[in-house]
Amino acid sequence: MRDKPAQTVRLRCAQWLRGTSRRLRAHALLLSLAMAGAPLSALAQTTAVALQPASGTSAAAVSLLPGLVREHIGLPISLPDGAKPTLEALVVRPQRPGRWPLIVMTPGTPRSSGAGVTDRAPELLLNAAVTFAQHGYAAVVVLRRGFGHSDGPYAESSGSCHNEDYLGPGKASADDVLGALDALRAQPWVDGERVLLLGKSTGGFAVLAAAARNPQGVLGVLDFAGGRGSSRPDYVCRADQLIAAVGEYGTTAKIPSQWVWSENDHYFSPDLARQMLSAYTAHGAQAQLAVLPAFQEDGHELLYEAPADAWWPAVEPFLKSLNLPTQVVVELPALAALPQPQGLNRGCQDSFNDYGAWRNEGKAFVTAEGGHCNLDLMERTAQEAAQHALEHCQSKWSGCKVYAEGQQVVQ
Repeated sequence: MRDKPAQTVRLRCAQWLRGTSRRLRAHALLLSLAMAGAPLSALAQTTAVALQPASGTSAAAVSLLPGLVREHIGLPISLPDGAKPTLEALVVRPQRPGRWPLIVMTPGTPRSSGAGVTDRAPELLLNAAVTFAQHGYAAVVVLRRGFGHSDGPYAESSGSCHNEDYLGPGKASADDVLGALDALRAQPWVDGERVLLLGKSTGGFAVLAAAARNPQGVLGVLDFAGGRGSSRPDYVCRADQLIAAVGEYGTTAKIPSQWVWSENDHYFSPDLARQMLSAYTAHGAQAQLAVLPAFQEDGHELLYEAPADAWWPAVEPFLKSLNLPTQVVVELPALAALPQPQGLNRGCQDSFNDYGAWRNEGKAFVTAEGGHCNLDLMERTAQEAAQHALEHCQSKWSGCKVYAEGQQVVQ
């Protein structure tokens, strides 16, 4: 449900990018599967949110995603009550003509809401979006009301822990997801009859709630560790009510879903996932659960932080069963190595290598006295990343300086 604060996620991404691709490729072979049955320019003209790319000497000069379109848009949607908010969204799709299968993606919520919600950036799901775009999908990461730069107010408040409301926030988040889907159908690069919904954590709960309405053209749902109510590690507020809410969605859902979990998820355990799955499928809903090997300290962060090698093997058979693309159509070349700053300690040397391989323009690397460093990998622009990384560095060390923004050294 509520993900860790964004700054923590950004830092841990760098710590675990290093060397994980080979190791996770091997782990994927051991995964445990428990089976239970208008164009963008026109859009921008109609919206109050039109985000601009990074300026200055940052990553705009270097293409990190050759062959792919990567663009922020403001997505005006219509809600059942007549409201018309604009949601922040990030589009990643092949840079060639055609209508592509659409995957609408939505992230989770930090455990400590408030400022943590407004701090969300769609780049949390950039790596997953790039993976799908490489395989021939138009991937759109949508931030729900109150998240990031999306219009508010935040619509998913769930009450107190002893009396958690699950269906209310589920309805609100499903309204946002389906409103985004309706708006995206008009785009000339979208095949509106081949749609997937993907959600992580509270986003996973949101796409299950959306699927319960059986929207036209949606062929399948990917639920990555979906749920709500995790107020602290290994504890869920009124888990019985969460299970019941998921079970209610299963009474109407006719769209098949693939659930993906990690063995060491400390938000929603695999045992809880199995209970939710049992409730969901009790009335005929189609769903299957893949439980992957433990990832880092908390497998709940798998989709944000792990290379696609870690989770794609659990997704690919599901896509094939829906006759959706699974072959790579856009190969991405390796990025040229950046010159490493002198005097870094061993950990920061490794982190800088990770930094150079991270395919987000909104990143920055900061050095400090004593060989220390700080980096931010998941912002919209390099300038935002530099500001956040510098502030975090200055809270711990002295002599902090921005060394790189995007894929360029600026010192």
